[in-house]
Amino acid sequence: MPVPKKRQSKSRKNTRKFNWKQEASKQTNKALSKAKLVLKQLLTEKKTEDNEKN
Repeated sequence: MPVPKKRQSKSRKNTRKFNWKQEASKQTNKALSKAKLVLKQLLTEKKTEDNEKN
């Protein structure tokens, strides 16, 4: 028969939530920096192609 689990304290809940948000923030920053790097590379490739044509 199912038994209800013990209730977690607010502080424990908040620390778990904070850790989760920190991890999500790190991943977001990594993804953004990767996207910026790719865009920068694409732009430099395009500029070099344009310069070679002229």
